[in-house]
Amino acid sequence: MAFSRSINRGTRRNRVRRKVTGSDAKPRLSIYRSLHHIYAQVISDESGKTIAAASTLTPELRESLKSKRNADAAKQVGKAIAQKCLAGGIKEVVFDRNGFLYHGRLKALADAAREAGLHF
Repeated sequence: MAFSRSINRGTRRNRVRRKVTGSDAKPRLSIYRSLHHIYAQVISDESGKTIAAASTLTPELRESLKSKRNADAAKQVGKAIAQKCLAGGIKEVVFDRNGFLYHGRLKALADAAREAGLHF
């Protein structure tokens, strides 16, 4: 029986989330990729709070992006989330790919966050 893409991604997501948890000292960088936008959140699972967030819809990035659905936009989101984390005193995070395959826009975001000074 063939499953749909969303069911397969949900299976991968659950498999990844069993192993990846964020703490207050080392929060989780969770990525969500839709067809039109890309979102990044830094979450502490211990306190249940979102510490920082950035996406192609945030006002400071929205105006400067030519296209919101390519790897260049993902790089800008990666830089923005890293800057917000470093400003908040967070230098190290756990990467949560959220069931998405690690290539394309997801890889571009992760590489840009690493270049901006975030460790994972």
